Amino acid sequence: MSKRDFYEVLGVSRDASERDIKKAYKRLAMKFHPDRNPGDEYAADKFKEVKEAYEILLDPQKKAAYDQYGHTVFEQGGIGGSGFSSQGDFGDIFGDVFGDIFGGGRRSQSRAQQRGADLRYNIELSLEEAVRGVSKEIEVPTLVHCNSCGGSGAKKGSSPNNCGTCQGHGQVQMRQGFFAVQQTCPTCHGKGRIIKDPCIVCHGKGRRQKNKTLNVKIPIGVDTGDRIRLSGEGEAGERGAPAGDLYVQVHVKEHHIFERDGNNLYCEVPVSFAMAALGGEVQVPTLDKRVNLKVLEETQTGRMFRMRAKGVKSVRGGAVGDLIVKLVVETPVKLSPRQKELLREFEESCGGDAANKHKPKSEGFFNGVKKFFDDLTS
Repeated sequence: MSKRDFYEVLGVSRDASERDIKKAYKRLAMKFHPDRNPGDEYAADKFKEVKEAYEILLDPQKKAAYDQYGHTVFEQGGIGGSGFSSQGDFGDIFGDVFGDIFGGGRRSQSRAQQRGADLRYNIELSLEEAVRGVSKEIEVPTLVHCNSCGGSGAKKGSSPNNCGTCQGHGQVQMRQGFFAVQQTCPTCHGKGRIIKDPCIVCHGKGRRQKNKTLNVKIPIGVDTGDRIRLSGEGEAGERGAPAGDLYVQVHVKEHHIFERDGNNLYCEVPVSFAMAALGGEVQVPTLDKRVNLKVLEETQTGRMFRMRAKGVKSVRGGAVGDLIVKLVVETPVKLSPRQKELLREFEESCGGDAANKHKPKSEGFFNGVKKFFDDLTS
C-alpha cells in the first residue's frame, strides 16, 4: 500500500517552516492521539501516519532526502534502516511539541542534568518545643559537590568531553523500519560525557561524602507527621546538577501530663472524694502557668471542663485550641482505723429509703441490670 505524501499528511506546503510543521503536528496529534480516542483503530493509524511525517519533515537531513527520493529512501536499508541513531524517541518529539501545554518538554534522563536525591531526617521534639517553636541543630550525612572539580568529575583545569557514540545524548536507537528501540549508550553508560582525566579528589564521581551541620527552624504548632522542607539541602546531583531537598520529619514525644489531639490538649486532674461532693477549687496546669478551676459540688468522676484558648496554635493558622480537663475522683488509700470508721458511718447515713438519691448512677445502673435479667427469664 502506497503512503500518502508527508506534506499532505500534515497539511503543509513544501516550503513550510519548522514552526509551521510543529504547529500542524500539534493540531493533528491532539486530534488523533490514542488517549483521546480509546479503541479507535482509524485514529490510531492516523496518529502513526502523522507522527512519521513529523519525524521526517522536522529533521533537515531526512527532509532533504525525502524531497529528493520520496518514501523509498526510508525503506529497509535506507537512511532510516537498521543502525545506531542519537535522535530522540517519540517522547522527546511529543515533549518538544506539547511543552507549552504541559509545562515543558520531556527530555531523556541521560541528557538532562539529574537533580540530586531528596533526603529525610527524623527529628524528635518535646510537646513544649513543638507548641512554642524552636531552632534545632542537626547533622546530616549526604553527598556534596566536589570542591576540587566543581562537581564535573574532571581534573581541575580540564573538562569532560561529549561521548562520540551518542553525541552527548546518553542514549542511542536501534531502528528497524518504522520501529525504534532506545537503549542506554554502551560507551558512556547514559552519562553523555566521557571523563578522560578524572579528578584526583573524587575520582571522577563529582561528589563526595560529607556530614553537613544545619540549623532547622521549627515553626510554632507543628505536630507528629508534619514535614519541614529545606530546599537544596539534599544530595548533590551528578555532574554538577542541582541538589535535592531535605525533608525534616517531625515526631512529637508523649507528654507526662498532656495529650494532644489537633489543636486541643487533654489532661486528667485528680480531685478528692470530699471536693467532688462538696465543690471547691483545684489547680490545673496549662502550657504557660497554673490556673484555678472551680469544681462544682456533686461532680462525678470523668466530668469534662473546657478551658478556652488554652490549647495549641496550629502551624497552619486559625484559632488557638482548647484545654479539656477531665476530673477523676480519687479513692482514698492507706486509711487509719478512725478514717475507716468515719467512712462506715457516712455509708450508713446514706442508707435506708433515701439511699438512691445519694447515688443516682448506681440506681440507674442496677435498675438496668435487673431489667436485663428479667428480660432473659421472661
